[in-house]
Amino acid sequence: MAKLGLEEIKAVGEEFDPNFHEAVMQTPTTEHPEHTVIAELQKGYKLGDKVLRPTLVNVATAG
Repeated sequence: MAKLGLEEIKAVGEEFDPNFHEAVMQTPTTEHPEHTVIAELQKGYKLGDKVLRPTLVNVATAG
């Protein structure tokens, strides 16, 4: 599928981007910068520039 342009959306360690990520959880923490994805709950995919399914993520908030 990669040959056709299907890509997995990177999430963990990335800054939350509502264009590619859907936040389903928020966790107060001082271990990670605010608005950083700290866990991927479901993989997301895009085909070229089009998002087929956003990545479901847990996002760090100010602790």
